[in-house]
Amino acid sequence: MRRFIAGLALLALVGAGAGCGSSADSGSTTTDGGVDKVKVGVIPIVDVAPIYLGQKQGFFANRKIELTMESGQGGAAIVPGVVSGQFQFGFSNITSLLIAQTKNVPIKVVANGVASTGVAGKDFGGVVVSKASTITKAADLAGKKVAVNTLKNIGDTVVRESVRKAGGDPSGINFVEMPFANMPAALDNGQVDAAFVVEPILSTVTGAGGRVVAWCYADPAPNLTVAAYFASTKLIADDPDLVKRFTEAMKESLAYADGHPDEVRAILASYTKIDPTVREALTLPKWPTEINRASVETLSKLGAQDGIFGSATPDLAKILP
Repeated sequence: MRRFIAGLALLALVGAGAGCGSSADSGSTTTDGGVDKVKVGVIPIVDVAPIYLGQKQGFFANRKIELTMESGQGGAAIVPGVVSGQFQFGFSNITSLLIAQTKNVPIKVVANGVASTGVAGKDFGGVVVSKASTITKAADLAGKKVAVNTLKNIGDTVVRESVRKAGGDPSGINFVEMPFANMPAALDNGQVDAAFVVEPILSTVTGAGGRVVAWCYADPAPNLTVAAYFASTKLIADDPDLVKRFTEAMKESLAYADGHPDEVRAILASYTKIDPTVREALTLPKWPTEINRASVETLSKLGAQDGIFGSATPDLAKILP
């Protein structure tokens, strides 16, 4: 949520960002009226609707924050951008942030981002197959070729856990990296057997007759925290008041988005190219104001089990607020 970070690229770019972070100015620009101009690195997807909605509702302006959202291709650009001071805050999936922490990248979560609905059959992410596929359940994915948007990241982790919970052996899954947008065609032409997708690709595939065989965000943990907003530890230390105001505004934005789905669907038109028909039909995620720490612990344990972090173990106390 996209969650969007190829492991090798992340480590290379994060390393570069961390290297210049100590001397960078990570603070905002303050206007004569005492308003902080803040840049936030985001990805133009459904997950970040609350920050756009909060901006429209004045939740940030009320706290003397003038927001500018800058779209990145994923956390591989956003993480080092936050560390270097290009962005004051950024959005990234939890597994990517855990990977960064194991590399001692100086960042920390400041606000929740997006969460699973926790409901199998009605969630914003899952594993899909084409309408012609003989795969009918998660256990059938064992030994199959499965597309994920990034290797060694949250997609691998949650797909494997869905297979385990269904009684299958995930060790032989052949994960193939490709952009979400390419996955429907890859399913149709048999390039892959299944694909880990999120909205709006999920609705695109099922609308064409495809089927969901695993609700992989709902399977690992109840109400899985999928992504979060974060800042550099330098900004947190240098301008705690700004971080506090941003966090407060973000929480208000999350709560508003969760309670106003029609306004969420409307705001999507301002920063995505999702077809209006798909926009009205897609399943929205949940936007709780608090991070589900237990679910982050689950992602950490599963990632370690699957070798996502190499030989390291994430220190949640250093990455979570």
